[in-house]
Amino acid sequence: MSARYLLLAGVALGVSISAGCGTSAAPAQKSQSSGAPATVSIVAVESHKLNTNLSLPAQTMAYESVAIFPKVTGFIEKMPVDRGSHVKSGQLIVSLSAPELLAQRSQAEANLQTAQSHLAAAQAKLISDEGTYQHLATAAKTPGVVAGNDLQVAEQSSAADRAQVEAAQHGVLAAKDALHSIAQLESYLEIRAPFDGVVTERNLHPGALVGPSSGQSGAQPILRIEDIGRLRLVVPVPELYASGVREGQMVAFTVPAYPGQIFHAPIARVSHDINQNTRTMAVELDVRNKQITPGTFANVQWPVQREYPTLFVPAAAITTNLQRTFVIRVRDGKTEWVDVKSGATAGGKTEVFGDLKDGDQVAVPASDELAPGTPVVAHLAKSS
Repeated sequence: MSARYLLLAGVALGVSISAGCGTSAAPAQKSQSSGAPATVSIVAVESHKLNTNLSLPAQTMAYESVAIFPKVTGFIEKMPVDRGSHVKSGQLIVSLSAPELLAQRSQAEANLQTAQSHLAAAQAKLISDEGTYQHLATAAKTPGVVAGNDLQVAEQSSAADRAQVEAAQHGVLAAKDALHSIAQLESYLEIRAPFDGVVTERNLHPGALVGPSSGQSGAQPILRIEDIGRLRLVVPVPELYASGVREGQMVAFTVPAYPGQIFHAPIARVSHDINQNTRTMAVELDVRNKQITPGTFANVQWPVQREYPTLFVPAAAITTNLQRTFVIRVRDGKTEWVDVKSGATAGGKTEVFGDLKDGDQVAVPASDELAPGTPVVAHLAKSS
């Protein structure tokens, strides 16, 4: 039994020694293989002018849209239009009644009559006093006929009368202005359409008390009218693609309501202002297609062009770590990290801006595991 035990122990010891020799050989093989340069695929940096289309979301709006509020307080008496009604510019759409305006008009007319009577009385007195003054002035040419004091009093009375006439004339003008103001307010009792369009909203009905929009009663508009024969397609263009926008350029777009149809509209208005919150610039297309409803979302094929050449690399050639975005340039058999900023994408390649030039060779795919200064063996990547 002891001999058999010793034999098994010897076999176990041999296996252990053999396994130990195997593990000590592996690091040496790895160290030997790690000395060889890494093999990487490379592509050349290309330079050309950007000319592509970018898919951007947009929304249609009525060319003109107005909420109808009353300018005076009153009751809705008539409303001959409703939601969906087509109206013409100047058409009567709401009639109001305001009994207090009738009383104000009567008072204004009475004030005007009073002012006119005061003016007539002042003018009559002026004529009389000026006649007296002229008579005394003629008589005073004969010495001793008229006392000098009487002539002076007559002259002052005429001057006072002229001032009274002037004041009465101002009173008449003020009374006329007040009456005109009342008449203007009465004209506001009839609300007319400001332009050709469609009633898209109706919130109130005859009998409702309404007032100016600045008041609590005017928080809700009576009607809303929109010009739907002409639309604004508002496109929020990202800041990166805002350069080179040209008014008059035709742009294609689609809307969900008409799948498969492609519409076209020219660039009509450019805001030339970047929104600080969204970093976009609002651009409007002028849509004259009556199929599309205001408020519809659209997908715009926005043209992105540059007048000067820029550099492009495959998207896989750009990598990012916690500190930087870069490409790995291969030069003289070694790697270099070159910081870049990404731009537009066209033809499967991404625009880059950095310390690169046309023809530079960059690794693809890029990885931050390939440290700067690493010796590499480069071969051209296969074109996909």
